[in-house]
Amino acid sequence: MVICLATGAALDVAIGPHSGKGTGELGLVRGLLEGFCPGDVMLADALYCNYFLIATLMAAGVGVDVDVDVLFEQNGSRITDFRRGRSVGTRDHIVHWPKPAARPQWMTPEQYEAFPDELTVREAKVAHQVLVTTFMDHRHVSEDDLSALYARRWNVELDLRNLKSTMGMDVLNCQTPQMNEKQLWIHLLAYNVIRLLMAQAACNAGVDPRELSFKHTVQLWTEWVSRGLSATKDCGRMFTLIAQCRVGNRPSRIEPRMRKRRPKPYLWLKVPRAQARRKIKIHGHDWEPK
Repeated sequence: MVICLATGAALDVAIGPHSGKGTGELGLVRGLLEGFCPGDVMLADALYCNYFLIATLMAAGVGVDVDVDVLFEQNGSRITDFRRGRSVGTRDHIVHWPKPAARPQWMTPEQYEAFPDELTVREAKVAHQVLVTTFMDHRHVSEDDLSALYARRWNVELDLRNLKSTMGMDVLNCQTPQMNEKQLWIHLLAYNVIRLLMAQAACNAGVDPRELSFKHTVQLWTEWVSRGLSATKDCGRMFTLIAQCRVGNRPSRIEPRMRKRRPKPYLWLKVPRAQARRKIKIHGHDWEPK
């Protein structure tokens, strides 16, 4: 998913199969590159710190001519040696990446030959992270600027949490792939409607849309519609109420990816519920699906 950093709106989405060929994120994101425009900045984690992806975004590759700047965390498989390259600061240098000798399976020989033999990028170490970017001018974009911008990447994790947990997209109830895909798009449509309301409320209040609460907006909009209030006639009142609830400023927040509450010790229901009920009527609750 491509998410707008300023507003949190979903700009584009790629959907792939659950297993087999075409499930990787790098393969899916290649189909979204045409949505980027010159002057955009792609902000992503270490998985996307890939030679061919960066070269394509810099308009040095093939297929997409967008000339987009990037800011990624260094991939753990790449060794960063600040003794090499041209130093522009403490643990900050301009370095040349050679083109990988191995051609990816998804790339044709003609496409591989079209990529340049080397790629010029900037590597900067801030705290415990090594950041890779195409912002070469350290006078205009300092290490602190890179660190502050990359710290905002955490917003995408919160946006996905809002989409899955707050809007209930974590579990899809349809029985066919086509209907599940339709359900995904409906959730994304509703998500963008909420983001639009937040952006309009933030514009009226003169604040950053990121400062407003997504869950508060969802609850307010649900209550607003259930009472039969008009979204056009009473929009001023609604925007004022949306802008009243602000999220706290919690910089450098770190949360473990763990669950605090343990699941209940029940077995998985692996048969149709009606069949399980019939078994209980015959054998009692001692019977449990295997």
